[in-house]
Amino acid sequence: MAISQKGAEFLIRSRLADAEAGDVNALFELGVTYSTGIGGAPVDLIEAHKWFNLAALNGCTRGQACRAEISVEMTAREIAEAQKSARAWLALTGRGGVRAAA
Repeated sequence: MAISQKGAEFLIRSRLADAEAGDVNALFELGVTYSTGIGGAPVDLIEAHKWFNLAALNGCTRGQACRAEISVEMTAREIAEAQKSARAWLALTGRGGVRAAA
């Protein structure tokens, strides 16, 4: 299990670096990672929604579809938390000109 956890951490770190550099595919892949637990990552729908939301805001139609799909399984509070987290990421990375949508 430690090996798969290290693999998941590496995957997430590398995708985060790509996302911070403006790679829309990395945003989408982070959403997939957190929504499916691929590579041993923890399943976290709030994190998944955040990344799908950020991908959607950057024109990724797959991100829009996946965000809508997992939203059905989330409470309004969880969605609000994901949106807040997306806005925080935008502010932190200097990409704050885009507003986090539902």
